[in-house]
Amino acid sequence: MSWRDRLRQRLKIGSVGLRPPAPAPDRHGVALAAIIRNEARYAPEWARFHRAAGVRAFFVYDDGSTDGTAEALRAVLGDALTVIPWAQRLEDARLGREIHNQVLAYAHAASNFGGAFRWMGFIDVDEFLIPVSAPSIPAALEGLDVPSLSLPWHMFGHGGHETAPEGGVLANYTRRAREVGGDAPGLRAFKMLADPCRITSMRVHSLSCDGSEATWNDRGDRVATASARDRRFVSAERLQLNHYYTRSRAELEAKIARGPNLPSKAAEYRRKVMRTVDSVEADTVEDTRARDYAAGLGM
Repeated sequence: MSWRDRLRQRLKIGSVGLRPPAPAPDRHGVALAAIIRNEARYAPEWARFHRAAGVRAFFVYDDGSTDGTAEALRAVLGDALTVIPWAQRLEDARLGREIHNQVLAYAHAASNFGGAFRWMGFIDVDEFLIPVSAPSIPAALEGLDVPSLSLPWHMFGHGGHETAPEGGVLANYTRRAREVGGDAPGLRAFKMLADPCRITSMRVHSLSCDGSEATWNDRGDRVATASARDRRFVSAERLQLNHYYTRSRAELEAKIARGPNLPSKAAEYRRKVMRTVDSVEADTVEDTRARDYAAGLGM
């Protein structure tokens, strides 16, 4: 990697400030925002699960899919789905700094659609929100009067599958890293749920509300975002966030071949992904919470 490429990567724009929308008088419920590309095989399961779990609306940013992903989602979600074309690659014109396309999508969703909802989640199609304390996602969030939630990844690996098995992700992948939010590479990350009418800055794995760097877990504990990886903060009492990081070994190789969202990070992408895979597979436990919940939904 040349010094110019290293400089561009170091100076990439991964945080976007925004003016939060005004809350609608009748705002309610939970919406999800996701950026997606060529996930027609798996996106319907993700959509069906979250719709049945109580999500009211879906804002999907289509990053140039060519496999009918949007149509597959529309067949499941109907009017609950809004698809936004999102295949652009933007950068600071003066310094050539890439602007993270996923961060832009999340900020756009909060700014343009957030006023209608109490909660908006910012997750990927390989991530599932499983209610733990209640029968639905909205019910699990009832009584939690905080502006944002940091939900730790529960990281699932290939589960011994060399190629994609028949059936969905939830039924086939039930082994995850024992450690949640720990020190191993790739395990210490969160995705966010927040009141979109209070979001003032956005990143992929964190956000700010009301101009503050504080965040909360689902017990209602408050901590500075920089301290959120402390094991004492990690919680999944109301909601568990499952991240199906690899799927099968063959699909992992395809994921690596597709490369990262930021082109400047392509050279180091394989090394980073495989380091995370090693962390996930080093010590695993059986976790059927998502599979069992989906079965209860009739999936």
